[in-house]
Amino acid sequence: VCAACAEALVPCAGGYCPRCGTAASDPHEPPRLCAACQAGGRPYAALAFHAPYGGLLRDMIVAFKFGERPEHVAVLRDLLLAAYERAAARPAGADGTRIAPGAVDMVVPVPLYPRRLAWRGFNQSLELARPLAGKYGWPLVPTALVRVRNTRPQSTLSGRDRRENIKGAFAADPARVRGRAVLLTDDVMTTGATVEAAAQALLSAGARRVDVLVLAR
Repeated sequence: VCAACAEALVPCAGGYCPRCGTAASDPHEPPRLCAACQAGGRPYAALAFHAPYGGLLRDMIVAFKFGERPEHVAVLRDLLLAAYERAAARPAGADGTRIAPGAVDMVVPVPLYPRRLAWRGFNQSLELARPLAGKYGWPLVPTALVRVRNTRPQSTLSGRDRRENIKGAFAADPARVRGRAVLLTDDVMTTGATVEAAAQALLSAGARRVDVLVLAR
């Protein structure tokens, strides 16, 4: 990318909760748990993301996701890989929220319902994760998690409605995930309802640990 776009795509360095990604009032303070994450856990162990969902990053994700600019995938893949590597290199804190460096048994993309997959032609979460899995030799296993309900698009719903909409939408294969450390990937995390439901399905099927990696939060 050009220098101007590279500047617009700089990663988020601080000012967020390392477990859920909620932005803090000061964007320069080091990552620390928000009040909600201090009060209660999440079904996943840790979260990594590149930057907030907005500006050029949002435009590129949308254009790639809906087929207008498929060539954007090359840049977005690099950003996702870099987001994982930054998170894995972050010093482990007392909060235990760092993504476990290298401790990945498989990469599992958040799945689309078959009808939506047929309409779109590809799963953006799967395509974004390919170079990451390939670089580290981790199995990329899209069939480990399936979407069993054709839910309404989350982007059309409020936070509370999103959680109701996605409840029970995923099922994981115990034969594939039992005892495994899973890196769950997606393009965007907004309220967290989708990745939490997906992570819970993986844990319910016996996954040992689930970390979440997304491009934008």
